Amino acid sequence: MKTNKILALTLLLGCLPVAADNIIDEVIWIVGDEAILRSEVEEERLRAQYEGQQITGDPYCYIPEQLAVQKLFLHQADLDSIVVSESSVSHQVDMRMDYYISQIGSKEKMEEYFRKTATEIREEMMTNVRNQMIIQQMQAKLTENIKPTPAEIRRFYATLPDDSIPVIPAQVEVQVLSFEPIVPPEETERIKSQLREFTERVTSGKADFSMLARLYSEDVESAKRGGELGFLGKGQLVTEFADVAFNLNDPKRVSRIVQTEYGYHIIQLIEKKGDRINCRHILLRPRISATDKVKSLERLDTIRSLIQDSATMTFEQAVIRFSQDKNTALNAGLMTNMNTGSSKFEFQDLPPEIAKQIYTMSVGDISEPFIMMDQMKNKEVCAIVKLKSKTDVHKANLIDDFQVIRGLLEQRLSAELIHDWILKKQKNTYIHIDDKWKGCDFEYPGWIHD
Repeated sequence: MKTNKILALTLLLGCLPVAADNIIDEVIWIVGDEAILRSEVEEERLRAQYEGQQITGDPYCYIPEQLAVQKLFLHQADLDSIVVSESSVSHQVDMRMDYYISQIGSKEKMEEYFRKTATEIREEMMTNVRNQMIIQQMQAKLTENIKPTPAEIRRFYATLPDDSIPVIPAQVEVQVLSFEPIVPPEETERIKSQLREFTERVTSGKADFSMLARLYSEDVESAKRGGELGFLGKGQLVTEFADVAFNLNDPKRVSRIVQTEYGYHIIQLIEKKGDRINCRHILLRPRISATDKVKSLERLDTIRSLIQDSATMTFEQAVIRFSQDKNTALNAGLMTNMNTGSSKFEFQDLPPEIAKQIYTMSVGDISEPFIMMDQMKNKEVCAIVKLKSKTDVHKANLIDDFQVIRGLLEQRLSAELIHDWILKKQKNTYIHIDDKWKGCDFEYPGWIHD
């Protein structure tokens, strides 16, 4: 099977600005009407080095060729009038900028590190992200009709050498019922009183909102930035938070206390830009005592006993009635693997508390009540789980793993189609390579034909 390096192109190209001083620029390739500069190659080499990416062979051969392939895709996308949403590009860039700032420490430190202004970094990133998205759409268009029939999949499987048949690791399907321990009224009042105090200090000018966020907010990542969330659309925020944040108009005011599934917030507007908003917030979460946790576990134990008396209640009925996990409550508690979109998990992909519970369970068993960390909300919940199904380690077969085998065939057919498309595109495109850059063993023979 040909290695489809093009499908991995976005791992190499343009995700991260790189400081590259004193690079003497020159045109080293021309592909159609587009030039490839020596500085581009050097920046990609430094970027790959920074991100720990391994480049097979000479980077001064591999990188220009990948850049040239990128030009072929972008040229075809222009002919086919493929465009991407600028709001989607901007959203991706905002997230990446926020990530880099959080990792480096501040916007100023980021500018110092890359030796470029934030505006310059953003402009470069906008171009790179836009190109990535266009290339992805172009590849998707080229391969959209690859839909092997069941007969073709069976023939493909029959031709696979035994050592090429993938080994499918042990997988499980798990149903979960969980809810948060009940918060005593006095703890809720303590949280609100503290947030009211923060609001009074900011309003009176005794304290700065961002300073209080750094000191007290329990949203760890945004606290590093003084509570700043970065520009977000309304759909990217939980409803209760968004309804209040998008109604703020005065950057000097502090919002009322907002309760969400994550805890209690106060919000301060920074800037509005079209349909997006940048604000800062302070998040406080109620503290649950050991006694309250025990009470919740005892309640779960009672529910478990009701389920085990099959004449009284099923696990699925209990989920509908008691579970607070909105991601699973409408699906009989069945967990979804966010990496694959399926309901099957390898043990290492499960939350560690759940993996520990089901490791020795049999299909149909229900665990004892336990406490686990809800990673989305970053808070503790009480839970019981049911092992719905379990598949042992095995070589892929047509009965149990038809979708896996179909994916392998689609991957092979896509790689072959794109490889052949590149070879054909080379023949119909003007290509010039500087003599000093020709002595390479290229993956796609056909670059040198002028």
